[in-house]
Amino acid sequence: MKKKATGLRSLKLLTVKLILTLFLLSIVWVLLYRWVAPPATLHMVKRRAEAGVASKTDPEIKYKFVSLEEMSPQLPLAVVASEDQLFLQHHGFDFEAIWSAFKQNQDSKKIRGGSTISQQVAKNVFLWHGRSYLRKAVEAYFTALIEILWGKERIMEVYLNIAEMGDGVFGVEAASQKYFLKPASEVKRSEAALLAAVLPNPIRYKAHQPSGYVRTRRSRISRAMSRLGGTTYIQSILPETKNEN
Repeated sequence: MKKKATGLRSLKLLTVKLILTLFLLSIVWVLLYRWVAPPATLHMVKRRAEAGVASKTDPEIKYKFVSLEEMSPQLPLAVVASEDQLFLQHHGFDFEAIWSAFKQNQDSKKIRGGSTISQQVAKNVFLWHGRSYLRKAVEAYFTALIEILWGKERIMEVYLNIAEMGDGVFGVEAASQKYFLKPASEVKRSEAALLAAVLPNPIRYKAHQPSGYVRTRRSRISRAMSRLGGTTYIQSILPETKNEN
């Protein structure tokens, strides 16, 4: 019995040490990406592998990390208008949107997401894609961490760099160069709205060949950008040189 009790205590101690180690590593990982651009994400690696298996003529991932200073202010405004209009108000979670999506998904075969921009960054930078309670729990943990350790400006900067905006095209710089033949700093409102319009499904929806549905979404997003008050709405996360309407 004494040996059994000793073994149980050793197991508990090992478990506690493992949990603390994982916790500290997660903090270090998040802090590292507070200042360092993610070299790649698991989703990028997956998309590259899929391209290789499919023997695509151009399987390489297009990805170039740029700062918010190197982006048109229309770009963060467009994704806020399209994806998460309460981005600046919430602390990582829009519980009303999550509950609304949950209720709709109970009665629909088409799954609707209720994730905020912060949740999408946590998922795409630190985790794998998939639908499970474990992944959602870990996603919530990393969402809270980046809200605390990064802040809104860095979250938006990373989101605009790692979001897939076309088949193997990640981030606004790669997308702007590919679709508009110019850097992200020169993107206009209608172009920013177009990139935001393809975000729900960047494989099906194409910025360079927008369908009627994508053009309709672009117009809706552009109107939302105006209703929010232009870039003044996101002034608190814009570099000083970008505070313009």
